[in-house]
Amino acid sequence: MPQHSRLASFVVGAFCVGHLYAQGLSQWKDPSTHSTRFVTRGQERSVEVLDWGGLGRSIILLAGGGFTAHVFDDFAPKLAASWHVYGITRRGFGTSGYSATQTPAERLGEDVVAVIDALKMNRPVLVGHSIADAEMSSVAKNHPDRIAGMVYLDAAYSYAFDNGKGANVNEMQALRAPKPPPPGPTDLASFTALRKYYERVNGFRFPEAELRQQWVSSSSGSVSKQRDFPGGASGFCPVALSSELRRNVR
Repeated sequence: MPQHSRLASFVVGAFCVGHLYAQGLSQWKDPSTHSTRFVTRGQERSVEVLDWGGLGRSIILLAGGGFTAHVFDDFAPKLAASWHVYGITRRGFGTSGYSATQTPAERLGEDVVAVIDALKMNRPVLVGHSIADAEMSSVAKNHPDRIAGMVYLDAAYSYAFDNGKGANVNEMQALRAPKPPPPGPTDLASFTALRKYYERVNGFRFPEAELRQQWVSSSSGSVSKQRDFPGGASGFCPVALSSELRRNVR
């Protein structure tokens, strides 16, 4: 096939995937109070930024591995009385763009700094859950003067504060608890039912917007299948991130 034909096929395919993804989300309105914008760093693809508004110093919420900023939809407004609250969906997930890299922690950290610059924040506080320790530690290492502080939420893994003696991510993953049963047909009948499933197995409900980021909605309104984000099978995963931090964060 000629090169221009292959390029045209790729562009059309990428457009169709993006269109279908947006179409699946557009039929439902997110009740959360945030606005949404996208920030681009140089030639890099854009990342999604949610803005819940609020008073006081800026605070940036960074989700755990596999999640988007919408996971904070119910929690973030509670902080708005004292902070101006933002959330970033890391690249490779949700509606943020994706491009491969050999240095994922540094790349994600530079995305955070790009958002700080674009929104003209004055030394915000970073709050990160789980694997978000990767980009937070990268920002602290490379741009300590750009932030006022960091809060690690279940994120103080050995590779976030590495002295070379902590357990590696493979050893930690080997200690996983038994997995709950997967959602059945009744749980997938609607996103309301899926929220109840997660509340039953986890003890809390995810915001519906986050579930709609993670799962495909069928034309009937039921839940079809989980989305396959490029970041999940890329270098933006615990093993690659921890390996990079072990090299660079001491």
